[in-house]
Amino acid sequence: MDQFELILASSSQTRKDLMDRLHLNYRCISPDIDESADGELHADDLAKRLAFEKARVIAEKNPNAIVIGSDQVAWREHAPYDFIGKPLTVENAIQQLQANSGKTVFFSTALSVQHLQSSFEITLVEHYQVKFRQLTLTEIERYIEIDQPLHCAGSFKCESLGISLFEKMLGDDQTTLMGLPMIQLCKILREFGIAIP
Repeated sequence: MDQFELILASSSQTRKDLMDRLHLNYRCISPDIDESADGELHADDLAKRLAFEKARVIAEKNPNAIVIGSDQVAWREHAPYDFIGKPLTVENAIQQLQANSGKTVFFSTALSVQHLQSSFEITLVEHYQVKFRQLTLTEIERYIEIDQPLHCAGSFKCESLGISLFEKMLGDDQTTLMGLPMIQLCKILREFGIAIP
């Protein structure tokens, strides 16, 4: 039996799948916050604030639990202030992937772990880069139809067919690109004495 209750402050299926890799008991609660930018000038700052707020809103109602919040903001090379959001429509996804074609897209993925009972809080940002190959409109339309990446920043799922859109990937932890930096999360949870593996 785990010493601490774990809560993932997320409604993301991808983040749930990543948490499942750890074989720990946890539950998910959607934080349901406004994810709009609030004057942030860099993707790191927006991702950190949102990850912190997601964890905090759940931690305040569950002060005995270790609450895990995460948020990801994408941006294209030379424009860390021009955030790439979730496309939500096929038309927006086509536009995003056309803009990504041949470019490097950067991902700022923030992780916030909070345990209010012990006044523990850490919020950090991990980075990942993806270089897209040159994409044709036909490839883009076919990809979107198959993978349906309408709720993914940047309009792709790297854990699925999205890998076919890339020329190369650069980063220390591929799960950063998927939206939850697992190497850092495991390190923090071990500090609480949680056995992983």
